[in-house]
Amino acid sequence: MKPEIIVSTHDLERLEGLLSNPPTRNRSDLDDLRAELDRARVLDDDAMPDNVIAMNSRARFREETSGREYELTLAWPHEASAAGGKVSIFSPAGSALLGLSVGQHIDWQTPEGRAIQITVLAVNPAT
Repeated sequence: MKPEIIVSTHDLERLEGLLSNPPTRNRSDLDDLRAELDRARVLDDDAMPDNVIAMNSRARFREETSGREYELTLAWPHEASAAGGKVSIFSPAGSALLGLSVGQHIDWQTPEGRAIQITVLAVNPAT
């Protein structure tokens, strides 16, 4: 079962706009992101808790099997940078992290096909 996620109205509106643009409208690789947005609890921007991963948030999380910790910023597609630790919301990892809160975990499949569990340890809200 997937954990409850929270998305701000601003992020939802902007993401829905990007997903409805002709270059992305019919991309089946974004169906998981669409599904996440459909199931999200939506809050006004000023009601968003600080411990939730939103767009431009920096999050620290742990991969439970290895114990390895990572820190990434959830970025808009045009701002993504592997070298800068910015993961695109259009990537499977980005859409999996959106809306998670500190303490929540999610089972996720790596691009190599390996199943892992990720736990959110900390969130630095977007500035």
